[in-house]
Amino acid sequence: MPSALRVAMIGTGFMGKAHSHAWRTAPRFFDLPAEPRMAVIVGTDAARTTAAAERFGWEEGSTDWRQVVARDDIDAVDICSPGDTHAEIAVAALAAGKHVLCEKPLANSVDDAERMADAAAAASGLVALCGFSYRRTPALALARRLIADGRIGEVRHVRAQYLQDWLSAAEAPATWRLDRERAGSGALGDIGAHSVDTAQWLTGSAIVEVSGVLRTFVTERPARADAVGLGGVGDRDAPRVPVTVDDAGAFTARFDDGALGVFEFSRMATGRRNANRIEIDGERGSIAFDFERMNELEVYDAADEAGVQGFRRVQATEAGHPYLEAWWPVGHGLGYEHTFTHEIVDFVRAVAGEGPVEPDFAQALQVQRVLAAVEESDRSRGIRTAVGKATA
Repeated sequence: MPSALRVAMIGTGFMGKAHSHAWRTAPRFFDLPAEPRMAVIVGTDAARTTAAAERFGWEEGSTDWRQVVARDDIDAVDICSPGDTHAEIAVAALAAGKHVLCEKPLANSVDDAERMADAAAAASGLVALCGFSYRRTPALALARRLIADGRIGEVRHVRAQYLQDWLSAAEAPATWRLDRERAGSGALGDIGAHSVDTAQWLTGSAIVEVSGVLRTFVTERPARADAVGLGGVGDRDAPRVPVTVDDAGAFTARFDDGALGVFEFSRMATGRRNANRIEIDGERGSIAFDFERMNELEVYDAADEAGVQGFRRVQATEAGHPYLEAWWPVGHGLGYEHTFTHEIVDFVRAVAGEGPVEPDFAQALQVQRVLAAVEESDRSRGIRTAVGKATA
């Protein structure tokens, strides 16, 4: 492959900022097979896009993603825009011969996700990767290694929570994330998707059956034209707009290896800022993780003597832990932004044929099917398989 990987990124908001930092940082800490070149950032407003290009370090800005995707001097497209744009951009980019990195969830519907997965499968030699960034947390990557090595034996239980509180205030302003047409779903797709992907990735098993319930606690919020991020309180005198997605939800699950799962997700869990938690219990031990203590992993070994049994705290900051070889001395922890840097490292290596393409669009499509099955279960008050067909 060429010595440079020329990148176009679509999106200037929260994820655009995170990905920009990652594209800039990855080649400065990791030895990569190609040097990422931040060629162009694409937004919808010319002035804001120009400002984002200057601030985040992109060579130029544009408001025409179609023209950018068709350019011969672009090798890869990074999609950080709202979910309703993912399918059109990804399919066009793959057709134009570009590698694609797309934020999660893959799309707003199973139909769109299938189109994307089909386009990726037909694009021989191109990488199409979905950005489930929490896979790149060193402690979670260590947990996967331990589970795969058989440290906890047969997996029996999976308990996952993803709790935030940025919508707890009823007067918090509306954003595109509360509009079903743009976001696809609410807490389910925004943060519940992470839990689904993490659980399946850690265990190596697929969710095949769910029973779920969703709830919208605040059905309308004050409009705010510039609302693009998280938190805050809106203008009480502003026009009210409907909330068309879920605020919170929960579901039980059955995995294809027989394990049982319980999942909970909320953007209204007062006091929880970013509590992305998962615990996996096996026949010989358990592993627990909470992203609010992202450099730590709790490990329980049932083989320990009765008098000293208990969860031990493992600091995932050693050079031998996943991704840590490029960073700081032992004990110097990492942060949220590092997960995106690791994602870019994996993407560039995959493009060069030096690493796996995980999760690819086919794997992300399976997550989308689980989300759709949860929504259908809520609507019908029944049990649904992960492809959305009734089983009871």
